[in-house]
Amino acid sequence: MAKATETKTSKRKPNAAFMKPLKPDAVLAKIVGDEPMPRTEIVKKLWAYIKEKDLQDKANKRMINADETMKAFFDGKDQISMFEMTKQVSKHIAAE
Repeated sequence: MAKATETKTSKRKPNAAFMKPLKPDAVLAKIVGDEPMPRTEIVKKLWAYIKEKDLQDKANKRMINADETMKAFFDGKDQISMFEMTKQVSKHIAAE
């Protein structure tokens, strides 16, 4: 018996909506810069800032503590969850 070799030609295509450049507002621009970039890049830069400033809560790693710059991004809250952070990103970006 001959082996049937089946090749998959369809690879997963990147979602164009994720790659769409978005313009951060003035509050978010203080953290990630003011150049238009994809949402994925904005989130990467936010996490880099959080890790650089050691803002992740020691007791509950899901919570992010605010410094003065992040407090404006967090709408004045001292702490938000990482899930709330994605909602905040949506509030502070505009389509390019």
